[in-house]
Amino acid sequence: MSHLRISVHDDRAALGRAAANVAARSLLEACTRKDAATLVVATGSSQFETLAELAAVEAIPWKLITIFHLDEYVGLESTHPASFRRFLQERFIQQLPTPPAAFYELDGMAADPAAECDRLAGLVPEGPFDVTMIGIGENGHLAFNDPPADFAATAPYHVVALDQRCRQQQVGEGWFPSLEAVPRQAISMSVQRILATDTLVCSVPDRRKADAVQATVEGPVTPSVPASILQQHSCCFLELDGEAASLLRACALPVK
Repeated sequence: MSHLRISVHDDRAALGRAAANVAARSLLEACTRKDAATLVVATGSSQFETLAELAAVEAIPWKLITIFHLDEYVGLESTHPASFRRFLQERFIQQLPTPPAAFYELDGMAADPAAECDRLAGLVPEGPFDVTMIGIGENGHLAFNDPPADFAATAPYHVVALDQRCRQQQVGEGWFPSLEAVPRQAISMSVQRILATDTLVCSVPDRRKADAVQATVEGPVTPSVPASILQQHSCCFLELDGEAASLLRACALPVK
């Protein structure tokens, strides 16, 4: 039985506000309870509004919050326009009113990507993250866990191969000029480590994600649709705009 908490919003701006409000509430609760919190942040065009809204929440005590990086391309300089490190620095970390307790980013240029996975594995908390921000790819991927995803992998990070549809999405969104320019590998947080989070906030706008959203919500849990495993998480907020939700059954999906 799915535990997804689905909300459909008028537009991307409303979606971003709602997702940021969920994340902010959970971070504040964690900071009140234990005087610290952990946050995993995603990148990509689906996160534009969500991260901007979250960075603007004045009540969040960022000095108590340790931030982790979800995924990064292998072999891509941090100065490249498509670099996720660059994305997060420019669109999130540098927008915060005060610096976070720490920001642990992935080095896609590491000489040994497997060793980079091990380095980050030594930094993640033993228990669950407090909040993880994610999206869903056009092929249903979760982070860079493309189908068929490895649901059994237990390492926090692993090196993955990117399938053609995933790579084509990056071209379609304007991050790369051609398919040949898109890296073929990435370092990604594993599915199981993503699920090891108290609160998941999944932001998914746009009509091109509608097929993946429908399969995630209404289909079986399967590695062929990696995001479908979100059905099994006890506290996952799926924030959609009307276009992303356009193929879902109309029942119980009021637009906010």
